[in-house]
Formats: sequence, structure tokens, C-alpha cells
Amino acid sequence: MNSEKESIGNHSSVQTGRPSQPRVLVLASDVLFTHFFPESARARLSEVAEWSQHAGRDDSPQLRVEIAQADVLMTTWHSPFLRMEMLGARPRVRLIAHCGGEVKSRMEEGIFDHITVTNAAEPMAAPVAEMALALMLTLIRRLPDYAAEMRAGVVRTNEYVSCGETVRGRKVGLIGFGRIGRAFARLVEPLGLELLVTDPCCTAETVAAHRGKLLGLDELLSSCSVVVLAAGLTPETRNLLDKRRLGLMPDGAYLINVARGGLVDMDALLSELRAGRIKAALDVTDPLEPLPPDHELRRLPNALLTPHIAAGGIEMRRAIGAVAVEEVVRFCKGEQLENVVTRDMLAMMT
Repeated sequence: MNSEKESIGNHSSVQTGRPSQPRVLVLASDVLFTHFFPESARARLSEVAEWSQHAGRDDSPQLRVEIAQADVLMTTWHSPFLRMEMLGARPRVRLIAHCGGEVKSRMEEGIFDHITVTNAAEPMAAPVAEMALALMLTLIRRLPDYAAEMRAGVVRTNEYVSCGETVRGRKVGLIGFGRIGRAFARLVEPLGLELLVTDPCCTAETVAAHRGKLLGLDELLSSCSVVVLAAGLTPETRNLLDKRRLGLMPDGAYLINVARGGLVDMDALLSELRAGRIKAALDVTDPLEPLPPDHELRRLPNALLTPHIAAGGIEMRRAIGAVAVEEVVRFCKGEQLENVVTRDMLAMMT
């Protein structure tokens, strides 16, 4: 596990007698390859390594042959799930640089004991926080309702006045205060709301530095008219918002989920939505993703759905690719890596 401090550009070349460049194998479908690795990223890789792409999404004999010849693997959302046995009896691979934040579901945990693994989560934080803000404002400002009225020909005059269509003065609860949660806190700071946070791994001082207040989960749920989910999905957080906890939310409250669908008990949420007691905006519905076309959530008028697209922009994907490429560059030059994921960190990660 000291490979981040070592250079791998010291293999001798029989053909030339000169040191050869390390070999990088990029595991990406053709579509994701173009998204993550534009020409500039490929040129940057070429400065320090020989690289090739493997587009297959499943384990295969050919894949194992290519892995056996690689010093570095770059993985993406379409890469085959990696097991230690796929790397060979005496693995040549010394670095796996993942394009994205989620690594636990991309490879077996034993790999972390033998191979240095890095991720590239930071570029996703700001876009996901933006989506959380957009969904919150969309619900509070009743944009879907007004858009439907305009299409239906409804005419409103200035005699119409609404209530509660501003975020200013509201208590907004944030569950999870990692990269996304902190990015969200920065975005909402000018909006005149009171930010309440729950996160067992965060200190009151850290939250206060972002102009928030740390609370217990139950107190947060019962205090806030808006609740934003930005936590990782772990065995401890699965179905975190169950029937009892959803029941703590005030009538008319808004639930925003840009994290993982598994944080919320789906049956309990459907019950609350059917009753019309709360409204929800969900970018995630895992494990039902994509959400089946006939799923009830699609028909409920108080459920606003987006297709897990909060971090789906091409700009974000190119930024992720650039972070991963720079990690490979540092590795090839024998420099300290910046985004190493250790096995101890996995328990807190999705």
C-alpha cells in the first residue's frame, strides 16, 4: 500500500534498452470513454504512460490478459466488477484510479488490502448540491403547479396571493454533511434560512463554521419544513427514514433526496405521499433505477422525479476524468496521491 510514493516508470524495455512508460488500462464503455476522456485528457495520459481502452463491461479471458499487462487501471461506472483473482496470482497492477466517488460497489474489499485505490468524488459535490437547491426551490415556489396551470389556460390576477412560497425564514434540515452537504450549505447561505444538520461523524464546530446547527435526527425531522438527504448509503443508514421518522415531519413538509433511494423506506414514503401529507423531490430511487415505467411514484402529483441526473452533466464527467488522470500522472511520477481510499474508509461510504 505504499505505491502512491513510488514511481512505476522504471521498467526496462528489451526492445529499446530504455525505461518504458507504465501501462494504463482504461476500463470504460465507448460512450463513457468519450465523456470522461476528451482529447486533452488522453494527451495528458500520453505524457506519462502508454494507455489503452477496454470497452467490455463483463469479466472475460481477454480482459484478464490486458489486466496482467497493466500497471494502472482506470475504472468508470461501466467497468466490470473487479475481484482480486482477476488481477492475477502476482498482480502487476499497483493503482486503480476510479472515475467517480463510489468505489465500494465497483470492486471487492480485499483489493484495498493489496492495491492502492483512488477516487474522484470532489467534482460531483457542487452539481449535486445545485440539484438539491433547484428541487427545493421548485417545490417551495410551486413551479410544476404554475406551469401546469399556464398550459391549462388558467388566468390569475394580482388578487391572488399565496403563502409560504419562499425559503427565507424556513428551517431547512440537512442529513449528511460530507462534500455534498457542505456544498449545499455554501449555496444556501445567502438565502436567509436556518440550516440544521445531522451527521454522527461531524462536530458542532464544523457545522457552525458553515453557519449551521448540529441536531439529532429526530429533532431535525420534527423541526424542519424542508429536509434534504445528502448522506451515504451504509447498513446503518439504509431505511434511515422509516415510517416513524417520516411521521415526524410536519404536515406540508418537503423531502429532497439527491443521495441514495435506499435511505428512505419506499413503502413508508408512498404511504405519506398517497395521503398528501408531504411532498417529495427525488433524484434517486435505487435499487429501482431506472424507475419502472408503471411505478406508482410516477403518477403521484406530489412527487417530483428526476432520473438520477444530479451529477450527470458532461462538464462534471470531464472534471472527474481530469481528477483521475492527474492522480495517474502523480502516481507515474512517484508523487503523493491526493484521493486514496483505504479499506477503513469504506464503512462510511456508499
